[in-house]
Amino acid sequence: MADLLSVPSNPARRLRDLLAQPGPVVAPGAYDALSARLIEAAGFPAVYMTGFGTSASYLGRPDVGLMSMAEMVDQARRIALAVNVPVIADADTGYGNPINVVRTVRAYENAGVAAIHIEDQVMPKKCGHMEGKQVIPAGDMVQKVRAAVAARSSADFVVVARTDARAVEGFEAALDRCRRYREAGADVIFFEAPQTEDEIAAVAGAFEGTPLMFNWAEGGKTPPVSLERLRELGYAIVIFPISALLVAARAVQEALGKIRHAGTPRAISDGMLPFSEFLEFIGLREIRELEQRFQSS
Repeated sequence: MADLLSVPSNPARRLRDLLAQPGPVVAPGAYDALSARLIEAAGFPAVYMTGFGTSASYLGRPDVGLMSMAEMVDQARRIALAVNVPVIADADTGYGNPINVVRTVRAYENAGVAAIHIEDQVMPKKCGHMEGKQVIPAGDMVQKVRAAVAARSSADFVVVARTDARAVEGFEAALDRCRRYREAGADVIFFEAPQTEDEIAAVAGAFEGTPLMFNWAEGGKTPPVSLERLRELGYAIVIFPISALLVAARAVQEALGKIRHAGTPRAISDGMLPFSEFLEFIGLREIRELEQRFQSS
């Protein structure tokens, strides 16, 4: 995990190296810096900064376009500083027109993430697995993708183009959008919310040789498929955006219920991570070493 004095190496190059290897890059969703550190400690090669989880943890509200670009970039920066693995970040719609997208790309890239995905929804957007989505004209999104590619200062920075058109215009129209976004220069294509296993396979078949991102959305519109099947189909990135968020929410909910009933946390102490172990995990040893290193003589 990242320490306070480390100088981050090129995260985008490391992500591209991962993408060049066989098998998908598996990136569970982090909703804050602590969850990102837990993902890295569990051995995953990358972290996905979930917009759904960020909205839930930052505002306590659903993913319906309430987060500003500045708030999302601030969260991305904290997550990127907390880990040594590449971070793939949700950048919603790019927060405006192609000129806004230029600023968005520069801000995320300066925050230290390896990749962002932008989507073709109308702003304010909605979670990709909610009802009532709307999409902008495909030509407008093409220009956003072109702007994103032109704006990056490093060619290593990965631009992921996402379409949410499946729910609005149908499967074939969404495929056509993906083709146009690829031609506009997107490094990775993200077909959001395919509704059947046949559609999942058809997307892969339509984009052989193009890196694809798959959203294993817990409880969403896409049926659950095995990682082995996604590997067979050739998906390059697989994200599990809200597993950690939902597990954490259930655990905290249950723990607080027990405390409320028992009157103190003693009833749940056996299920807690020991305080000393938690301090070790979040880096207290490093702080003490730095205190010794920089104390006045």
